[in-house]
Amino acid sequence: MTTFHDVPAGILIQGVSTKLAAMDTISQPEWARHVKTGIHRERPPVQEDWWEVRSAAVLRKVGTMSPVGVNHLAQEFGGSRDRGANPNRAKAGSRHIIRTILQQLEEAKLVVMATNLPGTVKLGRTLTPAGQKLLNEVAHEVRPAVEAEAPGLAKY
Repeated sequence: MTTFHDVPAGILIQGVSTKLAAMDTISQPEWARHVKTGIHRERPPVQEDWWEVRSAAVLRKVGTMSPVGVNHLAQEFGGSRDRGANPNRAKAGSRHIIRTILQQLEEAKLVVMATNLPGTVKLGRTLTPAGQKLLNEVAHEVRPAVEAEAPGLAKY
C-alpha cells in the first residue's frame, strides 16, 4: 500500500486540499482574506483556495514531524525577511493561521493533541488514524500520475 511518504509533497498536497475543501469543518475564516501568511511576506495570498492548500500542508507536516507544536510549524512555513541593506534573516510564519488550521483539523478529528503518559505535559499534535487514512488514500489515488511523471518511482 502506498503511504504519504512515497509520493512528492506538491502532488499530495493538491489531492488532500480537494478532499479538505469538501469537508465542512475546514473553512476559511472571514479575516483570512486580508492577512499575510507571515512577517516575511509583502501581500496576502492571491489564490482563492489557499486556506485548504495550507491546511493540507499542515496536515502533511504533522504526519511527518509529529508530535509537533505551533511554533515549529510556524518556523517550517516561514521564510527570509528582506531587511533592506541589512542581510536577510529567517522569520517564522503566522502562528495564528497555523493555530486556527490545527483547531479545525482537530474538530475534523484528523489531528489530536499528544501528551506524555500521565497526561500532564502537552507534546504537540499528532495524526489520528482518520488523518493517516486520509493521507494514505490520497497518496494511493495520485500514485499513477506520479509514476507517469517519474517512472523511477514505480519500484517503490
